[in-house]
Amino acid sequence: MNPQEMQDRTRRFALRMIHLSDALPHKRSTDALAKQIVRCGTSVGANYRSACHARSQADFVAKMGVVEEEIDESIYWMELISDAKMIPTAKLDALLKEAHELLAITIASIKTARRKKHN
Repeated sequence: MNPQEMQDRTRRFALRMIHLSDALPHKRSTDALAKQIVRCGTSVGANYRSACHARSQADFVAKMGVVEEEIDESIYWMELISDAKMIPTAKLDALLKEAHELLAITIASIKTARRKKHN
């Protein structure tokens, strides 16, 4: 996957997280979770875009580390929403699958960049 394809994919992920937030019922607890998933879900793409403009291999690895953290946090909040039965698990499955795939891609990119840095 080239950087532009990953940018597009992380943008679509952000949009899906926004839609998830909008689908939550309006309660005090869900409003707090909605803010969290929008924040971390949209941060994935923004931080990946920043990583694409890294000034060095070390800078790229550091910025991709933030991407990894934001995706992992997105997964956490979606699992919590599912566990609290705020949205049926079946409605979250595809989005969770995408988050796990983005996480795996990100981790692989970090490992590759670290290998290149040491060579």
